[in-house]
Amino acid sequence: MAEIALQIDGRDNVAVALTSLELGVEVRVAGITCRAAEIIPAKQKMALADLRPGDPIVMYGMVVGEAVEQIARGRLLTTRNIRHKAGEYSTVRRPAAIALPDAAAWKGRAFLGFHRADGQVGTRNYWIVLPLVFCENRNVEQMREALEEELGYGRANNRYRQHVRRILAERGEVDASSPTVSAKNAERMGQPSSSPTLAAKDEERTGQPEPVFPHLDGVRFLTHQLGCGGTRQDARALCGLLAGYIHHPNVAGATVLSLGCQNAQVSLLMEELRARDAGSASARKPVLVFEQQKSGHETALLERALDETLVGLAEANEARRAPAPLAALTLGLQCGGSDGFSGISANPAVGYVSDLIVGAGGKTMLSEFPELHGVEQELIDRCVSDELSQRFAGLMQAYAARARAVDSDFAFNPSPGNIRDGLLTDAMKSAGAARKGGVGPVSDVIDYPEYARTAGLTLQCTPGNDVESVTAQVGAGCSLVLFTTGLGTPTGNPIAPVVKISTNSDLARRMGDIIDFDAGGIVRGETTVADCAERLLELSIEVASGTRRTKAEERGQVDFIPWKRGVSL
Repeated sequence: MAEIALQIDGRDNVAVALTSLELGVEVRVAGITCRAAEIIPAKQKMALADLRPGDPIVMYGMVVGEAVEQIARGRLLTTRNIRHKAGEYSTVRRPAAIALPDAAAWKGRAFLGFHRADGQVGTRNYWIVLPLVFCENRNVEQMREALEEELGYGRANNRYRQHVRRILAERGEVDASSPTVSAKNAERMGQPSSSPTLAAKDEERTGQPEPVFPHLDGVRFLTHQLGCGGTRQDARALCGLLAGYIHHPNVAGATVLSLGCQNAQVSLLMEELRARDAGSASARKPVLVFEQQKSGHETALLERALDETLVGLAEANEARRAPAPLAALTLGLQCGGSDGFSGISANPAVGYVSDLIVGAGGKTMLSEFPELHGVEQELIDRCVSDELSQRFAGLMQAYAARARAVDSDFAFNPSPGNIRDGLLTDAMKSAGAARKGGVGPVSDVIDYPEYARTAGLTLQCTPGNDVESVTAQVGAGCSLVLFTTGLGTPTGNPIAPVVKISTNSDLARRMGDIIDFDAGGIVRGETTVADCAERLLELSIEVASGTRRTKAEERGQVDFIPWKRGVSL
């Protein structure tokens, strides 16, 4: 019979309910017999010993909280009887021997990628259009409307348009068989209605849109709310992030719109771009810059931008996929909408994949520093040098100080959904989240928005916000993101595929439109972490090679939120 509760580490004084435990049911975990003193819902925690106020709550072999009242053996842990507490840590490394998974079988494996002039290899081939300041968002949107559907990349097949049309027809606002409301209005006002796009003609002929540039995965438009009004540090961070997207191996070229007077100057962007492409005095891919205050009329700006961008798209369409070793991959390790099973199933599976990719010579990246609070000592001990351990500790301490300065704290990290599904404290959440980083050594530590350069596992300072963190990981060079979720998070990215991994099979069934891979078999004891990880890595190779699209890509989920650290001025 499958286990109904799990003691994750032999030092733990709590167990995780793998299924809902009825009152009085006897649970045996690691030689301990305990009766449930009340109903323990699945994913929640049951005390394996009598706990007094002030006693530590131990999971994963580390302190994740403390009791605030008497908790009898077999009782349910809640936010009323425990609170956040994390273990103390020292910046002194205590290296230990680590048993790493055998990656020999993966060293000879390859994926089909786009080889760039600087030696990077992309999993996709995109052109990006971005503003240096929010004032240019409208012009970026004008370009999006002009390019996406005409080139066959548009998200025009929005099923909800027909839903709206049906409702309007039912209300008598429009004839369901007549032209669209906008076309009727254009006819009434004497204005020409929109002619069918090339994509629409192809769709009529073949049943599906056919892109004008079939070897280009699309044009992505990265609008944001920054670039001016903040600190100079904000402007540099934004330019660093945007430079990371331009330099990214999944990007063939970029169109940049600038107003002219903003803090985020073109010269600053180019300085950051050169810093990321150190082997060249200038960018090795086309970067087309257009400044509105020098162009005069908006029409002149946009027509010139469109003319030159179309030339760039045609050149980008010449790229072809070719074999590349797994060492050329950079994987982002991310979680969002986590639950009480995240640290048991999906996160350890992703961590195992991380160790295999690192063993094959590749790069992986673990971010979300608020969700590493409580596991600092483990990560410090895994750093390959004292310099890295000091940098990691310094970034964590500076982040915590910034949170306190605005009357906040890492302890506030778990969301209502996290708490409802078993993650009662930040340290409890962190202990499970850190398992995405596997067990291997930490080869580098970078701050936002630096670019990843070192093979192995990198720790990257980002917030715990899912979209901000994924945005940062991709800006640091991640060409594929493995994203675990226990509650369901529909996040995607404009240029990097995001593989969504469910921690439990109920979620995979219930929200199958956003989930790419189900790790729930680990919870049920039907598969091991290692077997699940190897299947996940096979899927990741297919996605990286372009033979399979993620659900986020199919749905057009392209979230992009830069992290704003400073105040507005």
